[in-house]
Amino acid sequence: MSQVVQSRRLRAVDLARCKAEGRKIISLTAYHAHTASILDAYCDFILVGDSLGMVMHGMESTLPVTVEMMIVQAQAVMRGTTRALVVVDLPFGSYEASKEQAFLTASRVLKETGAGAIKMEGGAKFAETVGFLVERGVPVMGHIGLTPQSVNTMGGFRVQGHSAESEKALMADAVAISRAGAFAIVMEGIVEPVARAICRSTDVTALTIGIGATVECDGQILVLEDMLGLSDRAPKFVKSYGSLRAHIEEAVKGYADEVREGRFPAIEHTYPPRG
Repeated sequence: MSQVVQSRRLRAVDLARCKAEGRKIISLTAYHAHTASILDAYCDFILVGDSLGMVMHGMESTLPVTVEMMIVQAQAVMRGTTRALVVVDLPFGSYEASKEQAFLTASRVLKETGAGAIKMEGGAKFAETVGFLVERGVPVMGHIGLTPQSVNTMGGFRVQGHSAESEKALMADAVAISRAGAFAIVMEGIVEPVARAICRSTDVTALTIGIGATVECDGQILVLEDMLGLSDRAPKFVKSYGSLRAHIEEAVKGYADEVREGRFPAIEHTYPPRG
């Protein structure tokens, strides 16, 4: 009797092998089952980012996002995928108080969603927390540089690494969370030469994932809505690979015009009686 062999979902350890193989890692964000299902064939990991607060709900920052919001959207992404590793952001206020708080939040997220890893912002000051989670079976992706959850203390969404002091701190952050056991580090909004130096450092063994960093990162990530041209304003580091906003507006206008003029629904869009 023949057997059906089902390919398993990628895990953090599978992505870690990419660095040795020299293969670039592909990633995008997703918050819905239908978009995640499209990404699944092309992305090594899909990030359910707390950027959903701004992208989906029109918030000014990611700070109001809750754990419950992250879980609901991560469940949707998991239902829409079978192959890619799904990584879920821990939102602001859900992990900073203590390493124990971080573990309780991370374990809840993994249990209730089935995702394969969590992401948390912060560098050296959270290295102990990263190690605590990894020791307890939680794959951790770090996030340094422009960390949106720190927007108030940073004074806005500002590129990092312009000064010698900032450069030194960023390198220390990358080394600390890499040594603590993070399997990957998102490097956001970092001056290119500084990002390049981090990628080339032998002390940084974790995968480097760039977003406004450098092409020398082990992989790249973008917010899906940004790269599809759905956002009103996108950061400089975004390259638009589509113009869906214009297409959607054109389609909605066409629908509105036809309804207003009595041309939709046409007879082919209605149901005749039986018989």
